Amino acid sequence: MKKILVTGGAGFIGSNFIHYILDKYSNYNVVNLDLLTYAGNLENLSDIENNKNYKFVKGDIANRELVYKLFENEKFDIVVNFAAESNVDKSVINPGIFIQTNVVGTQVLLDAVNKYKVDRFHQVSTDEVYGDLPIEKTDLFFTENTPINPSSPYSASKASADMIAQSYFRTYNTPLTISRCSNNYGPYQFPEKLIPLMILNAIDDKELPVYGKGINVRDWLHVKDHCSAIDAIIHHGKIGEVYNVGGNSEKTNIDVVKIILKELDKPESLIKFVKDRPGHDLRYAIDSSKIQKELGWTVKYMFEKGIKETIDWYVDNYK
Repeated sequence: MKKILVTGGAGFIGSNFIHYILDKYSNYNVVNLDLLTYAGNLENLSDIENNKNYKFVKGDIANRELVYKLFENEKFDIVVNFAAESNVDKSVINPGIFIQTNVVGTQVLLDAVNKYKVDRFHQVSTDEVYGDLPIEKTDLFFTENTPINPSSPYSASKASADMIAQSYFRTYNTPLTISRCSNNYGPYQFPEKLIPLMILNAIDDKELPVYGKGINVRDWLHVKDHCSAIDAIIHHGKIGEVYNVGGNSEKTNIDVVKIILKELDKPESLIKFVKDRPGHDLRYAIDSSKIQKELGWTVKYMFEKGIKETIDWYVDNYK
């Protein structure tokens, strides 16, 4: 039996990862540590709440006393850190919360990993730490060697956490890996993000707010592909390495919105262009060749298939 701690496991990606692990590994025990802020929802895990291999603990990763006690009692083999404040707009209004969770919380976990001799720590990061790319230069992609150049307090906090993790590897030989992913989509996502917000607003015939002219480009990664990538990294990735994880599905925001409207048979007149976000990144595009070559990981969900399944899930589960 192996025991894995998933922090932020009641959130979008974390809850999908817990389902993935329990489905794939019958010999894994999963402990979910989550503070249950607005984006954490235990209903995401209601179908496994009585699973003998699963346990939920409510708590803050920045609470050193709580974290140390949990590590001492549970004796984890693997820790995967999804816990994070991730809303860019909220980070512009209140950066301090992001520093506390994303930076201090990560440092507390790293200290616990060292103190209690955990075999592997994995830091789930974002391509936003690289800043952005010019829209017109479609041959440019983020690689693991792209300089860190964050644009928002959110991405700066994630970049800080990455750099702290890398310093722990260099200084303490902490057994860790880092992944930087592109924009995720799929079931259980909190409806502050583009795709679920647009789906739910369209279902209710509400306006669909789109920043600027909607020309910003994102590389869309299905959450199940992200989960399989993390699985590959924590079991086969090289200690100390960074792995980029992308979906090979670049779309402008306005194109994504129009696809959603078409699938739901709703008029484009619902689209409302609104004032652009301060410092809004233009384009994200990931080069995933490293994880593909070294670990054999590949994307299974292309956007056309994934977005249809995602829309159907929200239609079926919308209350």
